[in-house]
Amino acid sequence: MKLTILRIAFVGLFLLGAVWATQQQDFSKVEIKATNVRGNIYMLEGQGGNIGVCIGDDGILIVDSQFAPLADKIRAALKQLNNGNLKFLLNTHWHGDHTGGNPIFGKEATIIAHTNVRNRLMTEQKRGDRVTPPAPKEAWPVIAVESSLTVHFNGEEIKVMHFPNGHTDGDCVIFFTKANVVHMGDDFFVGRFPFVDLASGGDVEGLTKNIAAVIAQLPPDVKIIPGHGSISTLEDLKSYHRMLVETVAVVRKGIKAKKSLDDLKKAGFAEEWKSWGTGFIPADRWIETIHQNLSTKKN
Repeated sequence: MKLTILRIAFVGLFLLGAVWATQQQDFSKVEIKATNVRGNIYMLEGQGGNIGVCIGDDGILIVDSQFAPLADKIRAALKQLNNGNLKFLLNTHWHGDHTGGNPIFGKEATIIAHTNVRNRLMTEQKRGDRVTPPAPKEAWPVIAVESSLTVHFNGEEIKVMHFPNGHTDGDCVIFFTKANVVHMGDDFFVGRFPFVDLASGGDVEGLTKNIAAVIAQLPPDVKIIPGHGSISTLEDLKSYHRMLVETVAVVRKGIKAKKSLDDLKKAGFAEEWKSWGTGFIPADRWIETIHQNLSTKKN
């Protein structure tokens, strides 16, 4: 019971917006670490989703913004990379650990995201008893992507592509084509079971399909920035996709065999995937998510 309560609390922490996070978390000891991915593309790690950075003569473009209380630290880290102005902020999806800094950076940069991200940031979001209030106007994307959009900046062709109903209903993957770098947002957790936000239009089969579609577009030597975790390779992403295919198939087979959710949890997954449940989403919760998602479908 205690473990279940802790897991629920941690999920709530991950999902709630920047206002809640500001009140509940101590960001004073968080350090922002910058790592060169390739060429003029960097990754910033702090607390929350990984930030992608493109620097050059045109200034700075970032992908996602972590939490508002970290804005000054993020700004300082960016200044160490480039003295130019922040011009663009791209959001991979709407969750607060990726958009919490939007109200700060949105005052100086043009925010770009999928239409559903704009809609969710503009309105109150509910998950059971949890309520995330609308974000301030400064946090709203001013350019809304439907299927795709290209930004030409710092000599880069930056493609923003929407992949529907995966992690959420507003996911965008960011392709830095010249540098051969891709920012996946929370469509990709490195070596861990994913969080599929069913309340925000997420779908386990949709995520599996989307990852396959991304893989088909990537060259072998691509560098991948995940939503959470370290810089990764195409092989890492293929392993993640295989995990999705196999674990979803296990639960689907169990549902067809009329097994209960408890039975599925007790059986778990193959030994190969045991370590994947040691992160944010334990195996039991991933099984619950798959079961809930598949059980609501006719087939």
